Amino acid sequence: MKAENLKLMVQEKYGAIAKQSVLENSNSCCGSSGCCGEVEFSMIGDEYKQVEGYNPEADMGLGCGLPTQYAGIKPGNHVLDLGSGAGNDCFIARTIVGETGKVTGIDFTDSMVKKANKNLEKSGIKNISFVKGDIENMPLPDNSFDVVVSNCVLNLVPDKAKAFAEIMRVLKYGGHFCVSDVVLKGSLPEKLRSDAEMYAGCVSGAITIDDYLAIIEQSGFKLIEIHKQRKIEIPEKTLAKHLDENEIKDFLSGNSGIFSITLSAKKENL
Repeated sequence: MKAENLKLMVQEKYGAIAKQSVLENSNSCCGSSGCCGEVEFSMIGDEYKQVEGYNPEADMGLGCGLPTQYAGIKPGNHVLDLGSGAGNDCFIARTIVGETGKVTGIDFTDSMVKKANKNLEKSGIKNISFVKGDIENMPLPDNSFDVVVSNCVLNLVPDKAKAFAEIMRVLKYGGHFCVSDVVLKGSLPEKLRSDAEMYAGCVSGAITIDDYLAIIEQSGFKLIEIHKQRKIEIPEKTLAKHLDENEIKDFLSGNSGIFSITLSAKKENL
C-alpha cells in the first residue's frame, strides 16, 4: 500500500472510530461497528481497566499493550504520546508525572484531537495538551521530552525510519521511548495479508520484528529492550474466510503470525 494511501485510510478509519461511542469500540482495535471491515482482532481486552488513571471515555479500544507500565516515567517528567487518540495513555501518564510534570499528545486525525480535548476539558486537568501533527514530521521542538510513548500506532506509519528519527530528535539527551506495537514474525499467507491490510489499527503497515528492531538501532538508539511480546490470535472464522483447511493447518502449526510487542530504547547523553 502506498504511503499516502495508508495515511488517508488511517485518517478516515480513525476519524470514523472517534465519532462513535466508547462502548461501541471497546476491546477491539478496529471497533465493533465494522468501520475497518467485518472482522475484529482483540488486542488487549480489559487490561487497561486495572491501570491507575484509566479514563473509560478516552479508551477507544485501539491499544495493543500498556507502554506506560514499562516506560519508567517519573514525577515531573515531560511525556509525549504518539498517536494519542482520545487521550487514554495521556491520562495514565499524567497520573505518574503528577502536578509538576507535563503530558503532550499528538495525533493527525482532527476528530481524535477534538475528542481528546473534550475529555481533557471534562477532567479539569491543566498539564495535558493535545496537538495535531504527523509523527513523521512533528511540529514539536528538539530535545523537549523525557519519555516518548506510543500504543499500536507506529505500525501504521509508512516511513518508520522517519518516525524514529523524529522520536530521537524530540527526546532530551538521556531520554528514552517505550512503545507497544504490532509486528510480524515469519510471513502471513498472502490471501490473509491482502485482506488484513484494510484493518487500520490491526496490521496495516506492520513489518517483521527483525526489520523493526533494525530501524530502531539504525536510528541511533541504545539499550533496546523487549519487555513483553504476545501472539495476537486471529479468529478461526477470519482464517476460514481467506484460507482453505490445509492452509489454516499450515498457518496455525507454524511460527508465523502477528505479535504485539512492548519495547524501549534510550537516546544517549551528550
